Amino acid sequence: MIEGFIKIWEPETGNIIVDKKNAIHYENISIAMANALADRNFGFVQEMHFGNGASSIDSTGIITYLAPNVLNQNADLYNPTYSKIVNDNNPQNTDPGRNKIEVRHVTGKKYTDIVITCTLDYGEPSGQDATDNATNLNSEYVFDELGLKSWDDTTGDATRLLTHVVFHPVQKSLNRIIQIDYTLRIQSLTTFTETA
Repeated sequence: MIEGFIKIWEPETGNIIVDKKNAIHYENISIAMANALADRNFGFVQEMHFGNGASSIDSTGIITYLAPNVLNQNADLYNPTYSKIVNDNNPQNTDPGRNKIEVRHVTGKKYTDIVITCTLDYGEPSGQDATDNATNLNSEYVFDELGLKSWDDTTGDATRLLTHVVFHPVQKSLNRIIQIDYTLRIQSLTTFTETA
């Protein structure tokens, strides 16, 4: 069993913006895990992708959310607008201290966590608004969805969507740093009984 948890927060103030579970793309994650375990040099988490096409707000302020996109191998965010390398083993990762992947396990427990940290600093992405008071919630850097993608050696890119989470619009602007802590918990099913 795999569960996903996401926390989006401001590290300077401690303000938590989003804290929720996310959807897992079970087909793609099973392909990724099998290739990683078979030492095929792909299947590992490479990038975090951000988008702004998963929600809409009507004139009364009611937010309508689309369902997470986790059904076919070519699934993607509804409207991808930005991505960042989070694989700290990749030489193209310009800040591996704040954009990284950690494996955490407690001896004796039947689960292991993969914690992916992504930090959007003041100056990124370029082209963002100066302050977080946007009136256009369809702006390129008002995010309402994000997902993790794995490396695919056949395409030479991070193409397979492993997870997808949809949330209320969050603006990334020059006046704040946003950190995303994305946890994937891989757990054995202890009640599973093998049959002959």
